Amino acid sequence: MAYVNPSGEFTRDQRYIGTRITADGRDGYPVEPGRYRLVVSRACPWANRSIIVRRLLGLEDVLSMGIAGPTHDERSWTFDLDPGGRDPVLGIERLQEAFFARFPDYDKGITVPAIVDVPSGQVVTNDFAQITLDLSLEWTAFHRDGAPQLYPPHLRDEIDEVNDGVFRDVNNGVYRAGFAGTQDAYEKAYDRLFGRLDALSARLSSQRYLVGDTITEADVRLFTTLARFDAVYHGHFKCNRSKLAEMPTLWAYARDLFQTPGFGDTTDFDHIKRHYYEVHRDINPTGIVPKGPDLSGWLTPHGRESLGGRPFGDGTPPLPPSPAETVPPAHTPSMPLGSS
Repeated sequence: MAYVNPSGEFTRDQRYIGTRITADGRDGYPVEPGRYRLVVSRACPWANRSIIVRRLLGLEDVLSMGIAGPTHDERSWTFDLDPGGRDPVLGIERLQEAFFARFPDYDKGITVPAIVDVPSGQVVTNDFAQITLDLSLEWTAFHRDGAPQLYPPHLRDEIDEVNDGVFRDVNNGVYRAGFAGTQDAYEKAYDRLFGRLDALSARLSSQRYLVGDTITEADVRLFTTLARFDAVYHGHFKCNRSKLAEMPTLWAYARDLFQTPGFGDTTDFDHIKRHYYEVHRDINPTGIVPKGPDLSGWLTPHGRESLGGRPFGDGTPPLPPSPAETVPPAHTPSMPLGSS
């Protein structure tokens, strides 16, 4: 849920449900295998973060995942990909039902990702930023052998600092440009976006990852916006100074991550394009979805290995996704064998 303020600036409603699932259960929701269901849409960059982190940490067998379709109406995300249009675990047609089960008068955004308590059918949280951190910090008893440290203690302050700027100017910045209500508001968001992307390019010119020499939460958060940049944000949101493919350092960085297990194999370009172009009728009234861009570039060599770094540190890559969670081949370029 969002609105445009009187000066024409897009403002995101960040009143999320702050309940946390923790190892000690202090909010009434202890970490328990099989108890919760992560509801996502592959179209959504905020949800895509949780899909990536869940997979990198190997939590698939303890935290099930429901996948909503790429489009929604004013009433919320629907499970139109599932037989009968119902989530097979929760038995609901719309994510809205889980929110109303806990808060009958809920008046904020019905957003993904959301974690639902399966026994009660009630939403626990939709605080996307905290969800991925808690998967790293609170679910450690169930991490796979070889799971990476995505939020290591000695790097947290730096990760938080990088994440703050990336959220304001890039993750949310593309929306501030795309939904701006005045020329001035749009140009301010545009300038902040590309100023931050230029700074990130400079940072990444001499190091493989954003913080430290391994993949962290910071890389996950930037990647999901970069993955959508040329397909959606460049044209649909008027972020058109440069395509990602025209920014050499960021393009190589994004390809490096895309070719790393857990990133590209969770990215569904068909769902991404259908969501933005079909749902945002205020800025795309016809609902026509573009055929492009050509996705083959995502699989070209990136050369980032020369900067050193180890994607998973002392850990190992995750196993391939299960058949039920595999992105349809037509929705993504085929991943090369031995990619890492």
